[in-house]
Amino acid sequence: MSNWNWDIENPEYLSRTIKRAKENNIILPTFEQLKKPDTIPDEIKEKLKDVDLQDVNPLNLFRINWRNDPETGGIGDINYLEIPKEITGIKARVIGLVGKFFPTGAHKVGATYGCLAPYLVTGRFDPEYHKAVWPSTGNYCRGGAFNSALLGVHAVAILPEEMSQERFDWLRNIGAEVYATPGCESNVKEIYDKCHELEAESDEYLIFNQFDQFGNSIWHYEITGYTIEELFNDIKEGKQRLTAYVSATGSAGTIAAGDYLRRVNPQIKVVASEALQCPTLLMNGFGGHRIEGIGDKHVPWIHNSKNTDVVTAINDEDPLRMIRLFNEPEGKKYLEEKGVDKETIDKLSYLGISSASNLLSAIKTAKYYEYNENDIIFTVFTDSVEMYLSRLEEMNRDWGKYSEKQAALDWGEVINKQTIDYFKELNYYDRKSIHNLKYFTWVEQQGKTVEEINAQWYDEDYWEERFSVVPKWDKLIEEFNEKVRSED
Repeated sequence: MSNWNWDIENPEYLSRTIKRAKENNIILPTFEQLKKPDTIPDEIKEKLKDVDLQDVNPLNLFRINWRNDPETGGIGDINYLEIPKEITGIKARVIGLVGKFFPTGAHKVGATYGCLAPYLVTGRFDPEYHKAVWPSTGNYCRGGAFNSALLGVHAVAILPEEMSQERFDWLRNIGAEVYATPGCESNVKEIYDKCHELEAESDEYLIFNQFDQFGNSIWHYEITGYTIEELFNDIKEGKQRLTAYVSATGSAGTIAAGDYLRRVNPQIKVVASEALQCPTLLMNGFGGHRIEGIGDKHVPWIHNSKNTDVVTAINDEDPLRMIRLFNEPEGKKYLEEKGVDKETIDKLSYLGISSASNLLSAIKTAKYYEYNENDIIFTVFTDSVEMYLSRLEEMNRDWGKYSEKQAALDWGEVINKQTIDYFKELNYYDRKSIHNLKYFTWVEQQGKTVEEINAQWYDEDYWEERFSVVPKWDKLIEEFNEKVRSED
């Protein structure tokens, strides 16, 4: 499966895209600029200071990175939060990249750019004809709708009907065509079914499926992976080592940063986290769950299971209890009495539901491997509690008013007593079993070939070939921008 081709496909589509970019004053950032935001032209960095982070403004494409300074509007330090030992109860350091300060308030906008940009600069998308379809279990369609709005492209968002109301309100406000499919977080097949229905209706619907679009995983490999490496070099002390990387599986985009980090430390543990109520990787399981943002019941096409060392599962009630502890006044008071500094407490709102689940998986990992002060575990806090305020209201209504007694119970039972059950180290055939599950979704249902699924496992160049495409994409982006700037 060599010769992964990204040559110009349709010059007419490309010409119309360049015309649209001229009309909307759009310059596309290169992946290198998003990876190293200091390389963004000074003229653009200066203009960004007058643009709100959430504005539908083409300049915000340059903010699809981990270093946005929410105070100045410029490029700053890496956005991260270290969760102190007073909360985690473990010796190892746990550090999460913070997604709150991306446009849209979630890191998924990066994945959508990774999928869309290559299509724009190779003439695979016609902005005057195609409708961009963003199938999602949460924030991906939010990011896709945002990027579509910048281009003046008709966006179609598809997500499960049981997702938080904030998501649906935001999507409709930005002008997306919204379809709510049956079920909850784990009902991914229903999303695919809706995509097929639209494709059968008209070829104007172009599907940007995050579960099989390599632009998703490539963005995280190139940008999230590199950012964690830089952060590690900045904050490590003494003999501390880059020990583990924890990510919910979801679309398998974010976990691809682990492929990059394996180059930095070949001994790193790459940990895949999922919901206990739907333990797809852990035990070929199924079911529904409430950890919004990590759709499952299948293995994404872009998941390199050969690079996954561990699978762990989190009870979906635990992250919900955690966001109450982190955000209710009584919870904050309890944490302050435990010795957590006020600055950290004020930042715990940076964690949404799946972020809290990632944190619990990091704690499980540290306990299982008996990590100590020399171990640093990295994870990603994908979005903030702002996406889930309605969930807090629901819990207060259904579970009763929050109290310091409940805060003590939540910390003790959910965090301090988090156990090492539902935690599985993967051997060679465990990994291959996960890989083989792709067959039933992607070959039987979605039209992939047996030849390619075998290449993903047996071809030593398959994954490297995909992750090494960025220089070619960046060259095409630069050529695209030159034509946008030209007078003719």
